[in-house]
Amino acid sequence: MHNQALITNDASVLGLLAILLGLVFYTANSSNPKWQRFYTIVPAVLLCYFLPSLLNTFGVISGEESNLYFVASRYLLPTCLVLLTLSVDLKAIAGLGKKAVIMFFTGTIGIVLGGPIALMIVASFAPDVLGVQGPEAVWRGLTTVAGSWIGGGANQAAMKEIYGAGDKIFSAMITVDVIVANIWMAILLVMASNAKQIDEKAGADTTAITRLKERVENFHAEHSRNPALHDLMVILAIGFGVTGFAHMFADAITPYMVTNFPELDKLSFHSKFFWMIVFATTVGIILSFTRLRKLEGVGASKVGSVMLYILIASIGMKMDVTMIVEAPIYFVIGAIWMIIHASLMLIVAKMIKAPLFYMAVGSQANVGGAASAPIVASAFHPSLAPVGVLLAVLGYTVGTYMAWLCGQILQVVS
Repeated sequence: MHNQALITNDASVLGLLAILLGLVFYTANSSNPKWQRFYTIVPAVLLCYFLPSLLNTFGVISGEESNLYFVASRYLLPTCLVLLTLSVDLKAIAGLGKKAVIMFFTGTIGIVLGGPIALMIVASFAPDVLGVQGPEAVWRGLTTVAGSWIGGGANQAAMKEIYGAGDKIFSAMITVDVIVANIWMAILLVMASNAKQIDEKAGADTTAITRLKERVENFHAEHSRNPALHDLMVILAIGFGVTGFAHMFADAITPYMVTNFPELDKLSFHSKFFWMIVFATTVGIILSFTRLRKLEGVGASKVGSVMLYILIASIGMKMDVTMIVEAPIYFVIGAIWMIIHASLMLIVAKMIKAPLFYMAVGSQANVGGAASAPIVASAFHPSLAPVGVLLAVLGYTVGTYMAWLCGQILQVVS
């Protein structure tokens, strides 16, 4: 790592990250066959992390010196969580039938329990993984993977702050997260191309999916329209407005908790960031039951996703790609963790005769989040992409709470 970065002005760094994100999205949606082939192998989200990390590794910018991550995690992250949870249609998720919801929560349980089990397995032959204390403790890093694999990048950043994971371990864990998750996604896409044969062999009933396709298409035809300026201003007013109140709430409740409940420090109740994220997510869920949910029709979640990708780039900026070589043991933990999750999904799907679609999208809504769940869903049928988004938003909704629970178990294991 270079001592002095080539570019130190944060406005210039933000401009550079914006250009990189623009290039990734422009090329990912290009009709050029070469780019299309490239992005079937390399997921766009991987580049959104990886390109800024190269700039950091080779000293062009400095993730340590820059304040961009602080701004993105404190202002854009809660806003993004509000806008992503605002669009959740809990009634529609219930309407998917209990098998879809069972598969989603099976995936969540697989992540919550899989991490601690994987850590125990690896600790049996590499006890060093339990020995580290302080911010660079392995268990703290694993909480960020849990955040990503249950919710997404926003929940991952939340876990980093709540559990105080150090930049070095976080850098290694992001690498594990992105590579292991994308290998599993590739396997799911291969399975999706053989869905009909797999469902027939398993005796799964797919009539609910056919009805679902029609419902999803009708909803989008009814509510989607091009956003006007006032729509976007209202979206930003709600996102940043709730974020402002989330900061006020956190500023008020944290000192109260510290003074009156000193023993609750272990549960993260002394962390301002924890209360800010909980407030933003909870208000987002409450607003999803109001008329404001219709803002999804003018792109509330897209505005949230823009903020999410700026956050992803600022997280990538803190990564050092040389960590891949230094920490192969973390990949072993990640691989075992994913095998536990995948095995549980396949066993439960077989037991309840769930269609492969529910298994694949339920898993990807956890592991991949809103960036990749629609990709897997649309591999079954283009009109099913919003179902991937729907379940992924449910992942964002439960992600902070369940990843926090996983962190508590990891802490006990360590």
